[in-house]
Amino acid sequence: MADDELAAIRAARMQQLQQESSSRGGRGGGGDSDEAQKAQQQAQQIRELLATVLEPAARERLSRIALVAPDRSRQIEGILARMAQTGQLRGRVSEAQLIDLLQQAEDANSSAAKVGAIKFQRRVDDDDDWDI
Repeated sequence: MADDELAAIRAARMQQLQQESSSRGGRGGGGDSDEAQKAQQQAQQIRELLATVLEPAARERLSRIALVAPDRSRQIEGILARMAQTGQLRGRVSEAQLIDLLQQAEDANSSAAKVGAIKFQRRVDDDDDWDI
C-alpha cells in the first residue's frame, strides 16, 4: 500500500519537473502570475500528500496548529512531505506520532536558540570592620 502511494507521488513529481523544464525552454522571463500559480500548485500537492500520509486526527491537529502558529505548521508539513518523498514513513502518521514530531522540532529549535547562558555570581563581602 505504501509502495503504491510512493510510486504515485514520484510519478506526480516527475511529471511536474518535466512540465517545468518544458515551460522554461519556451519563455525568456517568468511573470509573477506564473510564480504564484506554481506556488499554489505546490501547496496543493503538499495538501494532497498530507491527506494521504496523515490520519484524520493528526490532520485535524495540524490544521489547528496552523491557525495558531502558521510557521510551525509549515515547518512540520515540510518535514512530513520530505519524509514521505524519501520513503521514511512506513504507514499513516497517527496523532501520537505527530505530537512526537512536534516535540522533536521544539527541542531542536530550543537547543539551537539556547547557545549560552550568563550566570551572575554575587560575591558577598565578609570582611567586616566591626570584627573586634
